[in-house]
Amino acid sequence: MDGNIRDESGKAVPDATVFVSAAGGARPVKTKSSADGSFHVILTTDGTYRIEADKPGVGNAAVEASQLKLGDAKRCDLVLSSARTSPASSSASGPTAGGFEFSDEPNFTVAGVTDWSNAGLHGSDARARTSDELTKETVALSGAAEKSIPASPNAAYDLAIEYREKGDFARARAEARKSLAASDTADGHRLLGDLDERLGDSLEAVREFELAARMDPSEQNYFAWGAELLLHKAAQPAAEVFAKGSSAHPSSARLLAGLGVALYAAGSYDEAARRLCAASDLTPADPAPYLFLGEIEKSSAAPLTCSKERFARFVREQPENAQANYYYAMSLWKSARDLPNQMGSPETERLLEKAIKLDAKLTDAYVQLGILRAGRGDLAAAIESYKRALAVDPGCSDAHYRLGLAYKRTGEDAKARQELDAYQQARKSESANAERQRQEMKQFSIIFKGRSETPEAPNSTPH
Repeated sequence: MDGNIRDESGKAVPDATVFVSAAGGARPVKTKSSADGSFHVILTTDGTYRIEADKPGVGNAAVEASQLKLGDAKRCDLVLSSARTSPASSSASGPTAGGFEFSDEPNFTVAGVTDWSNAGLHGSDARARTSDELTKETVALSGAAEKSIPASPNAAYDLAIEYREKGDFARARAEARKSLAASDTADGHRLLGDLDERLGDSLEAVREFELAARMDPSEQNYFAWGAELLLHKAAQPAAEVFAKGSSAHPSSARLLAGLGVALYAAGSYDEAARRLCAASDLTPADPAPYLFLGEIEKSSAAPLTCSKERFARFVREQPENAQANYYYAMSLWKSARDLPNQMGSPETERLLEKAIKLDAKLTDAYVQLGILRAGRGDLAAAIESYKRALAVDPGCSDAHYRLGLAYKRTGEDAKARQELDAYQQARKSESANAERQRQEMKQFSIIFKGRSETPEAPNSTPH
């Protein structure tokens, strides 16, 4: 929990004593406001909390906040009054009687942009690449919705959309600004944010998306704001925005999926999977949450606890979807591979073969089929599967690596060395491409209430 202490004139109050206590008589947490009047308290349990602040000669204030949960990005801004204030309930929606504010205002500010760095990424290079891929796919969900922006009586707004569709983003932005001058609307700010991003002005873009969400906290505005933050490596703020949006729009699968992707980017892998599983439950016929979940499954060493039954449903919902068959096969294989004498079930092999039949360019399915066959000792069939993968994608590092190992097991050392050398080159190429793309992406510098972090390096995420 974060907040600020002010006096009745609006000036920051440093060195005020702040008590935060849970209902039930638990020992209160005590802290002091800093030089700028801000304070930060870590909640250790869910519950109803009372927040009190006091400074001799200035005044005091108190508030009861209902049912706070761990991870909630809540703010409690109090105004000290020389007249004793009485506790009052707060709905977390703005000013209340008694001289305090308790709100769901964001716990961060986008202060600027910086060059990309490794800060804020978690885990292996494979997980970093997975996070980048998931981010692209999440942003694409936002772009698809933007095409459905309704027409407006404002001629400049309609003209801005027309120019955008033609790819003339500079003229589109000029018209969008004219539109806002004539009629200040949330749709106008979201449109301007989209155009700012396309023209490389990401700092102005995120501000426009935030303003749109403040003016109209619609599902679309929440998603656009969260996606913009995620695109620029602000994983924790993106998770906060997606979480707030999901709470306001509980039927939105894409907000929940966006939250899952943001949590993954912030390093909360298990929680990310749970959110994506929940997103698939909201709209079982929508492939997007399953595909996001599948990307996480691919990069995870262990099977995800909630994924197998969701992939089974994905196959039931879309039996002719190649990726549905592939992801379900991969989940079955992971779930069974550590069992005694496990050589890969016929069902797993059947699903992989069907995936390949449905999509002959699905490289991952060829590789997985090769792994399954190598596991049961059928090296000739495994080698054939890896070769077919490389015929589709000659730069597939995993296929080169697996093929090299298979050749080594069959005693073909020269071929093994050749494939393992090719693996090293493919890995270098993949890493160089990923690095180049990241270097081209501006990263937001985030100031969290009470502290500054540049670039943003999340340590925890909202739930």
